[in-house]
Amino acid sequence: MSKTKIAITLDSLILSHLDRLVKEYIYPNRSRAIQEAVEEKLVRIERNRLVRECAKLDPAFEKALAEEGLSGELSEWPEY
Repeated sequence: MSKTKIAITLDSLILSHLDRLVKEYIYPNRSRAIQEAVEEKLVRIERNRLVRECAKLDPAFEKALAEEGLSGELSEWPEY
């Protein structure tokens, strides 16, 4: 994957925490630490969006929709 260099501004306290993580070999450098933090945040945002969308669903309607075609085909299913 290609990478692009950007410039960011961080609070000095956050930067000191970040530098401590690099110094303690938790991350190899600042860039990697920031990249992982951004990736984790993006995943969390997407997961929360999915949770919000799922909350909009009506469980009874979804169940009825899922079972709609099963009644006629149930006899055709193989025995396990």
